[in-house]
Amino acid sequence: MPSLPFENHLRFARLYVRRTLEQRRSNPVPDIKPAPHRPNPADWSDKRLTVSWLGHASVLLNINGTLVLTDPVLEPRIGIGRGFAKVGPRRLVEPALRPRELPPLNLVLLSHAHMDHTDLGTLGRIPASTPMVVQTGNQDLVRRFRQVHELGWGEHSDVAGVRVESTPVRHWGARMITDQHRGYGGYLLETDGRTILFAGDTAYTDALTPLGLRRRIDLAILPIGAYDPWIANHASPEQAWAMFKALGAEYVLPVHHSTFRLSREPVDEPLERFMAAAGDEGWRVVGREIGATWELP
Repeated sequence: MPSLPFENHLRFARLYVRRTLEQRRSNPVPDIKPAPHRPNPADWSDKRLTVSWLGHASVLLNINGTLVLTDPVLEPRIGIGRGFAKVGPRRLVEPALRPRELPPLNLVLLSHAHMDHTDLGTLGRIPASTPMVVQTGNQDLVRRFRQVHELGWGEHSDVAGVRVESTPVRHWGARMITDQHRGYGGYLLETDGRTILFAGDTAYTDALTPLGLRRRIDLAILPIGAYDPWIANHASPEQAWAMFKALGAEYVLPVHHSTFRLSREPVDEPLERFMAAAGDEGWRVVGREIGATWELP
């Protein structure tokens, strides 16, 4: 069930429809800043863990030769509709890679049905032969794909040589406000001695802590933005850092910030506060700019 009342989510949706139409009237083609960096997956080693943040919650990983993409959202706008008719927030920064520039993928992960995480336009540009992993109740969104694994919390599947386990988070999963049946969650990825946690979207929770007690996590991918006023569904930067420390992971990639304006906090605030929380351990924070490429030492 959602953490906020139905009326709040309905008000949120109406707000963005109205705001989108107002912005289009005042600025029909707003400028979108170029991504600060551009990754080149063709140069990545198939014997290492290499990661690039493409924007928002979209992360491209090469895990010892297996290419994984999380929550692919690479179009200029998120929301309802397609192309110019799409109604919803517009990107502030271009994706580090456009859909046509993606390398052949071995696996795509979808954490939940929200339109800033499951973008049908982007998914329509990914080959139907690509294996997909979704949370319970989301299979209808990826019906064009020939290999779909639907997982509930605690369930796992072996896909493309990677053990993928669905993990609990504190969020909600409805796509059109009323379809409360949809599941949501993160994923624990394990292969060849590497372990990565992709939390998707979550408010502060200790539900992820036991994962770090089972085995060492090399990289935790955690959301840090859209907390004002949605703190019941999105962790603050300080809360995200606390969850990272509780996991005992070695490195953290902060996502879900600086890409769309989804809440009231200033665009640069989430990362600034996250780095302040990290303090002397700032070296653990990787991929701080869109498109930056990081390789596990």
